[in-house]
Amino acid sequence: MKERFAIILAAGKGTRMKSALYKVLHPVCGKPMVEHIMNRVQEIQPTEIVTIVGHGAKRVQEQLGERTHYALQAEQLGTGHAVLQAASFLQGKKGTTLVISGDTPLLTSETLQALFEYHEDKKAAATVLTAHASDPTGYGRIIRDEAGTVLKIVEQKDATPSEAQVKEINTGTYCFDNALLFDALANIDTNNAQGEYYLTDIMEILKDAGDVVAAFQTADFTESLGVNDRVALAEANQIMRERINTTHMRNGVTLVNPKATYIDADVTIGAETVIEPGVYLKGKTTIGEGCQLLGQTQIVDSTIGSQVTITSSVIEESIVHDQVDIGPFAHLRPHAEIKEQAHIGNFVEVKKATIGKRTKVGHLTYVGDATLGEDINVGCGVVFVNYDGKQKHHTTVADHAFIGSAANLIGPVNLGKNAVVAAGSTITEDIPDDAMGIARARQVNKEQFASKLPFNQ
Repeated sequence: MKERFAIILAAGKGTRMKSALYKVLHPVCGKPMVEHIMNRVQEIQPTEIVTIVGHGAKRVQEQLGERTHYALQAEQLGTGHAVLQAASFLQGKKGTTLVISGDTPLLTSETLQALFEYHEDKKAAATVLTAHASDPTGYGRIIRDEAGTVLKIVEQKDATPSEAQVKEINTGTYCFDNALLFDALANIDTNNAQGEYYLTDIMEILKDAGDVVAAFQTADFTESLGVNDRVALAEANQIMRERINTTHMRNGVTLVNPKATYIDADVTIGAETVIEPGVYLKGKTTIGEGCQLLGQTQIVDSTIGSQVTITSSVIEESIVHDQVDIGPFAHLRPHAEIKEQAHIGNFVEVKKATIGKRTKVGHLTYVGDATLGEDINVGCGVVFVNYDGKQKHHTTVADHAFIGSAANLIGPVNLGKNAVVAAGSTITEDIPDDAMGIARARQVNKEQFASKLPFNQ
């Protein structure tokens, strides 16, 4: 097999996005578009990857890291000029070069692999990936002769009326013989409607030199979608979401209403899990088997075990072990860990805290900067008071403790095994094993007090 190279075009500003965020960094299903492209390119295992950067170059390099070389296109003078910037890395090398745009996130590695194989099988100097469009407006057209041979690619603004009627369009993805590519780049000019160096002009140059120019048509037009504005961005998100949801359903996950279920590209879900409408699974989230994710739940960058039920709750950067029950309306903030068979009830907030096995935190409670052992009961309205205005303080509660309702635990404080906190107490000192802590004023009843109130006189 010939050596393979790849050039990712990611230098355009993307003015039609009307955004301060560089175009190829806009996310599609939780990942920047250029990250999708990099992942697909890596799957075909090229020897070298060169990314052409321009506007927002630093941000793109931060995103892609050391997986690629970088070449700067200081002035955006067209796609041909962009590819030429990779010459210092690739010129003179033998092999096949993929040229792909950083704003085409729906392309699949299967299609790219098929493009390479078709190109090499035809012994072509250049092969363009094409698609059939019912409405080709805005795309370059593939112009063939009567025998079906590719003659040239004509951009929309340069097309004649008859050429504009052609339905086969250019996706902006190509394979080239690497040496011939850089030789031909020296011969392109700006004699076109946009005054730019078109990469597509290479096709005609190679054909006129007697080289084979081929076209490989993908069966799925949606792969050709280039994202140039917010409308196309929304369309790309919808198409990719449908792909993702379909894959999960085929793998044994039940989506009650796929159109109202939002799952990012890097999420993994175990079989027999049921997901109701309005659920958002974001980032690098993992869901185990046999879970119930019920309406309006949002889970971000978290790991959820198996047989977990989560109802209308938000979970961020946390770990939930098997057979846990959460919600409704609970909030796990970053670095919460909920151990097996624990219960986190309605309107409970947990932050940077570990909740032990079978421990129950039923409702209207805040647990922050704390470690709770096993088989603990936390009553309604308990607050783990962790912040003194300058520093956070940790609270530790040992196994089998019982914390009564409306208690305040002022950290740093430790509660021993079987410790009991009387309801309504504000605890500022440690409670030993098997002891009860009471910290509240003694009740005093004022006899006949009601008769003295103004409204009763």
